[in-house]
Amino acid sequence: MKVPPSLFGINNSNRDFSNKSSWGKNQFNSSFPVALACYMSHKNIDPIYLIIDNQLQIDHSKVTVASIFGLNYSSADLFFAFERDYIPYQDIVLGTLPRIDLVTINKANQNSCLRGLEIKLTALPDNTTCELSEDQYGSEIVVRPPTIVYFAISIAKAYQENRHLLHNYLYPICHKIQDWTSPRIVLDFMPEIINAIDSALISCISSQFPLIMQPIWKTEGKSAQLAENCLDIFMWSNLAFTRLFIDAAKAEVKSNKMTRHKRCVVWVTKMLYDFAQTGKINHEATIDEMSLNTKNDKAFALSGTRTHKYMNSQALTNPRIKKDEIKHIILGNGERLLSPERRFDAIIFNTPNLFD
Repeated sequence: MKVPPSLFGINNSNRDFSNKSSWGKNQFNSSFPVALACYMSHKNIDPIYLIIDNQLQIDHSKVTVASIFGLNYSSADLFFAFERDYIPYQDIVLGTLPRIDLVTINKANQNSCLRGLEIKLTALPDNTTCELSEDQYGSEIVVRPPTIVYFAISIAKAYQENRHLLHNYLYPICHKIQDWTSPRIVLDFMPEIINAIDSALISCISSQFPLIMQPIWKTEGKSAQLAENCLDIFMWSNLAFTRLFIDAAKAEVKSNKMTRHKRCVVWVTKMLYDFAQTGKINHEATIDEMSLNTKNDKAFALSGTRTHKYMNSQALTNPRIKKDEIKHIILGNGERLLSPERRFDAIIFNTPNLFD
């Protein structure tokens, strides 16, 4: 029987993979990683899980795909809802939630939401590490404001029953800031803001959970050729993810310039301080009104030379899924529906014999 264009494991979703429109660059960058995760689960390969300890250091462990999704990928009750809002967070948000890349749903339990995940498909190496040895390769990660919003809400949820504790961490410094829209004023308090946020994070370490899925696809240096071992998944906990921008902000703290990393710290602090006081987060007002003389098109970006120290592992140097396995993830000649507008699409589209 002829198999229609499809992706491994994504049997129930709001995307129709027999339709070319479901293979566009934006859709593919979130749906392929989900299929990759399903395939890794099928192969009993657990994603690398990045978490933080009580010293705010990154540790590596493993996490099952079933834990990431909330159900086994093969369950008939699992539904993948791409580009949807994560309804369990709505109760503490003023206005509407931004959409998150993936919401998993349990169809057997009144279509209840299981997980909300952000997905960042990244190339390995990036242009800052492609001339280095393979064990020094790294991936650039680009983060948009909605990811920061979902992170802030995830922390607020951890304190929902104990808002006074969060208030205790943030009030001593936040009540001194008379104008959150002024870079000059906010910069004066940046060291104390960072310390307050870090203290709040340490206090809720036991509640960290998988939030950011970062699949990597590896090429031969800076060429357009896939490496033999080319695919793997790193899963960041919501708290581990903070190291990307908070550590960067710490490194810049002596500068009198408002950077994107510092602004992310300020955004998170303001949203959590509002929540500590009122029980609600007005993320739209925070992002829109606190541009702090920096464009809002992205929250921040970090190059591969800077992400490498967090992700450094055997899986980064030698990803566990081989290129000849891609034909088991993209099914039914789905590769023919790709529009090669981005590098990964283009490589699959143009690699000879990949699907023979």
